[in-house]
Amino acid sequence: MKRLTLLMAFIVIQFNANAQSFNEDKTAFSNFLKRMYVASPFEGVKVVDDYEKQYLISVISLDKAKYTSESVMNRVAQVKAQSQASTFLNGASISMDLIINTREVTDTKGQTESITETMEQIKQNSIGFSKGLELLTNFDSADGKKVVFVYMRELDTKTKND
Repeated sequence: MKRLTLLMAFIVIQFNANAQSFNEDKTAFSNFLKRMYVASPFEGVKVVDDYEKQYLISVISLDKAKYTSESVMNRVAQVKAQSQASTFLNGASISMDLIINTREVTDTKGQTESITETMEQIKQNSIGFSKGLELLTNFDSADGKKVVFVYMRELDTKTKND
């Protein structure tokens, strides 16, 4: 009975130690990405190499003032991150139109003036789904006006040449 109890205690300690190691790895990775962002702010998708793995990260920054609640901001960040990752992995088609409007305006003195307005429309279509994207960390930007969200997904395991 004592052996069984000791064996169970040993197994529980091993599981606990492995769980702590996994969380420490994620924390170290998120701290690395945060330092990388602070040194040179960026948005979009990047592929980051770790010692044994490759990760796709999607970075989004959102204005705090534009969102009424934190849950809405989190959902918008998640959707934007998935969109960026899907575009990166599956490609996208982009079309641009330049619309030029010209109109004439007559002032009170009877002089006519031409006003030209240009408007550029950009449309992006992407088809696909980015599964497994998870929030790694979020933090306030240096100016405190934005919240930066970092989402990640493991791409593949590299093979080591021994």
